[in-house]
Amino acid sequence: MSEYGLKQHFTGECAREIAKRINRGSFRIDTEGYAAAVDAKVEGLELKDRVLILADELRKRLPDDYLDALDILVDSLGAELREGEGMFNESWFLMPVARFVEEFGLEHPEHSLAAIEEITKRHTGEYAIRPYLRQWHELTMQTVESWAGSKSHNVRRLATEGIRPRLPWHSRFEPFIKDPRPVIKIIDRLVEDESLYVRTSVANNLNDIAKDHPELAITTAKRWLAEAKNQKRALWVVTKGLRGLIKAGNPAALALVGAEPDPSICVADVRLSTSSPQVGQGMEISARISNSGDEARDVVVDYQVYFRRANGELRPATFKLGRVRVGPRSSEVVSKRHSFKVVKTRTYYPGEQGLTVQANGAPTDMIPFVLVAGHVTGD
Repeated sequence: MSEYGLKQHFTGECAREIAKRINRGSFRIDTEGYAAAVDAKVEGLELKDRVLILADELRKRLPDDYLDALDILVDSLGAELREGEGMFNESWFLMPVARFVEEFGLEHPEHSLAAIEEITKRHTGEYAIRPYLRQWHELTMQTVESWAGSKSHNVRRLATEGIRPRLPWHSRFEPFIKDPRPVIKIIDRLVEDESLYVRTSVANNLNDIAKDHPELAITTAKRWLAEAKNQKRALWVVTKGLRGLIKAGNPAALALVGAEPDPSICVADVRLSTSSPQVGQGMEISARISNSGDEARDVVVDYQVYFRRANGELRPATFKLGRVRVGPRSSEVVSKRHSFKVVKTRTYYPGEQGLTVQANGAPTDMIPFVLVAGHVTGD
């Protein structure tokens, strides 16, 4: 779910859901008063500001003593999410509870970190721990290290997700952007985790690291593969974690996933279903990948759409077209439908755009197409 779509849920209805769960215990709050106060303030606000309103209004209605208030919230959390139960589907309404600890708990780091551990079992604590990383760094990293060995897959996932250098929807953590070795020390333990939820976070963390330290990311990935007891899991993490470098055609990253640049591999034919797609619709892309060599080859195929900017320049965005194994002296076709749907995060500027396809990092010449005006949205 996008940040734009998610924000629509954070209204008085969210306040009612939080209040309903609190009121199952011995402490009670005025459900409708809480909901009305939130509805009066959230109109026109973005996600983070809406969540903060919900947390602020909740603070006014709980005991003045933070630790007493924290106990009430933890008692209201409910059952832990099982593997595959997403927080956005099952427990989205707990985001203000996590924000409560983020905003009001810094004077009580031990109790707050323990509460974040409980919250993440039902929601996530990746945002809530960020100020604790800054103000109570040593204590927080000691706690994160213990989380990495938790029996709960949700807590193990927090151990990696919460320390990402470039955590989405939150501020970057500059010390880990500068030196990600403390992060690697933690995620080293989770590369082959039995939980896909945890492994996905490890991969995303490696992708963050690769943006600032590509050589370190590749060296780390190479070590993981060399030391792995479960090669399938490790290779999955490495492939996903190095995706940015793979899309950029980095030879070392491609080699690690078995898709080395090879002059015998080429894109023999690219076809677009239309030369004039419309904003709000889509375009089929297909490419024939040819192998002129005497051995079968694994090929990672990506495509770049060169979107027109406001100043007329074309700027590329990379997308995955597929991965295919091509036999000796043969070819395979890969295809995908690219959507030009209206989204909050992209502005479309109609007119001539461009597209290239790359096989194992080697791109074709640009193919022009014209994007036709439709329903245009801003960033």
